[in-house]
Amino acid sequence: MKTLILLRHAKSDWADPTLADHDRPLAARGRDAAPRMGAWLKAHGPMPDLVLCSTAARARQTLALALEALGAAPETRFDRGLYLAGGAGVLARLRRTPDEAATVLLVGHNPDLEQLARRLATTGDAAARTRLAEKYPTAGLAVIELPVERWAETGPGGRLVAFETPKTMKS
Repeated sequence: MKTLILLRHAKSDWADPTLADHDRPLAARGRDAAPRMGAWLKAHGPMPDLVLCSTAARARQTLALALEALGAAPETRFDRGLYLAGGAGVLARLRRTPDEAATVLLVGHNPDLEQLARRLATTGDAAARTRLAEKYPTAGLAVIELPVERWAETGPGGRLVAFETPKTMKS
């Protein structure tokens, strides 16, 4: 079995209209949310063996803050191909992941992560699946167990273990 953790980048800053989308940093709200998601992951697991992260500034900053709170430094690969690739594009990249990694944390964007999570997580926590179907907000984190031995086999049939957002953590 493989475990996939999907973390959408935290809230980005739109204050500078001259910045290219790829270069937008995190907003204050994002800088608050990202470490909280890392802390949730530290408390509830699992610990990632490998991180795949979009090269966009907001994704890289989200990852840095989350890993600091997680207290871990797993191998990290930054991949421009995860930037607005679509759910199918992200799945294609995930299928090329080395099988030595049992748990992968993938930091990316929407609608890509929502499309991927909905495609893969066909069973699991019903309330979490309903929330995921409604909205995958910034800093949203999904944990999906996949009934596969190799990442190349990744497809529908996964079990949604958890879907946490900054709002669900406040309650």
